[in-house]
Amino acid sequence: HLPAVSAWLQHAEATRRIVRENYSELEGDARLTAAIAENVLVQIENLRTLPSVAARLARGDLSLHAWIYQIETGDVFTYNAQTGRFSPIAGEDLVPIVTRTRGAAEEVTEVKA
Repeated sequence: HLPAVSAWLQHAEATRRIVRENYSELEGDARLTAAIAENVLVQIENLRTLPSVAARLARGDLSLHAWIYQIETGDVFTYNAQTGRFSPIAGEDLVPIVTRTRGAAEEVTEVKA
């Protein structure tokens, strides 16, 4: 009975499918980390479909960045499409939390505090 909420939750459905199909071997925190990372990437792709965003991207007036903020540590991770990795923006320990290859994860590690 809430169409706006229903439409918004449909974006989460894509993430649910990706995690179910590509991360079935993961459990607990590792699966949650993968879901968070995949959801960020799904939402970036959703943004690209908005006409005003697509137009500005095409003109070069806009850049989109996929970031994950880890509340517990204050760390910020950024996605590099060339490497397929989320890595800390700053810091000495450049440990990827998710490595994505051809739509599937190869590596999911714990994030160092």
